[in-house]
Parts: sequence; structure tokens; C-alpha cells
Amino acid sequence: MSLRILSYNVNGVRAALTKGLATWIKSDSPDILCIQETKAGLAQIDIALFEHLGYQVYIHSAEKKGYSGVMTLVKNKPESVVTGMGMEKYDLEGRVLRTDFLDFTLINVYIPSGTTGDIRQDFKMEFLADFTAFVQKLRKGKKNLLICGDYNICHKPIDINYPERHQKSSGFLPEERAWFDTFLNDGFIDTFRIFNPEPEQYSWWSYRANSREKNLGWRIDYHIVTKELEPHVIKAEILSDIKHSDHCPVMVTLAF
Repeated sequence: MSLRILSYNVNGVRAALTKGLATWIKSDSPDILCIQETKAGLAQIDIALFEHLGYQVYIHSAEKKGYSGVMTLVKNKPESVVTGMGMEKYDLEGRVLRTDFLDFTLINVYIPSGTTGDIRQDFKMEFLADFTAFVQKLRKGKKNLLICGDYNICHKPIDINYPERHQKSSGFLPEERAWFDTFLNDGFIDTFRIFNPEPEQYSWWSYRANSREKNLGWRIDYHIVTKELEPHVIKAEILSDIKHSDHCPVMVTLAF
């Protein structure tokens, strides 16, 4: 059995639907689709539309209207679903949604951005520390973890255009990249880099200055797995031709 799993920051699910998101989901038909930045409350999301496409729908929205939020679409019902990390200041922002399956546990995460200033950058670093502790605790009982989503961090210079220009940019700060180093060194694998060591492979482009057309992007969307799950990873790709957002989907295929 193989599972094709996509992660996609849609930058507003309602806006993405006006750009053909549902048609694309129907034609691509992933087994699981993890969506970040829904920017919609539960009542604002057309659950029946996604159910009509063949999915169970799980949603964790932010308390603030038009902000953040994650949603996981699955064709086969999971064994259990857990919303949030049990930490109110993050859970109010709708950032983590966990689904447990027979062979693995999936975490859909939307890590905060720090681009609006020092307060949010500090919040981002606090989240990273608390998310690490959350994952470490979870790993004690669940060895096969897949953590997918928008990490809002470029891990290596290879993951960003003109890295020398971004040394002081949130998303490529030394302390963020050091967190990523530590996180991976604790027993995780960046699935995309198993298969593709090439530069200029990005998943987000600014809407400014024709950045996407010029491929002036950042790779900030990931499928990260525990080393125990790595033998089951058979493919990973960035679907850069898909355009409903300033991000594009990233894909991993697991075989059991």
C-alpha cells in the first residue's frame, strides 16, 4: 500500500477555491492533503464540498477571523484526531492538527512567521521550542512521525535565492536555522533532500517583483519524518507548477 500525501499553504482557502483549488484536488486526488493558512472559521469552510471530493475533513481554525488555521483532508478515516498542542497561546491561532493512522502519525503544522517584527519573531522562537518539546513527548509513544506543513524557515543556503541577501531576514536567521539543525539531528529526515540535492527548488515566492516568474523563491514547506519512518519514504517532490497561492504544494509518498 502506498500513500501520496500533499502539504499546501493555500493563503486563504476561500480565495484558493476561486482559483480552481477544488478542480485541482479532484484531478490530483491525493490520499491526504494538509492545508495551512485557511484564514477561515469552521462556518466559513464548505465542508460538504471537500466531502463530495471523497475526503474526511478535520479543521483547526484560529480564534482571530481571517487568520492562520490548518485543515487535513483524508480519504480513509484516521484512528484518532487531536487538535492543537494543549498550549492555549498557540492553539488559539490554529497551528497544529494531528491525525493518527495505523502505520504512522501525521502532524499538520503552520509555524508562525516572524516577518512583522520583534514581538512575533520572539513568539516564533517560543513556538519552535515548545513544538520541539511537544514532538519529543509524542515520539515516546509514536515512532513513525510525519510532520508536514509551512515551517516558515529556509534550512540551508541552498533553500533560498541569493542567501547572502537574506542573512537578517526572518525565515533565514541563524537562530532559526540552528533550530532546524538541532531538530533534524534529533532523529528526523528532510524527505525532499533524500531525492533532490539541487539548488533553486522552492515552495514560496513573494507576490512582489514577479518573483515566481524569476524563481526568486524560498523553500519553507516540508515533509519531515522520523528516521524510523524513512525506509517507507519512496518519493518526494515540489509541485511548483500548481498555482492557487504564493506557495505551491509539496508531496511525499509513503509505502507500507
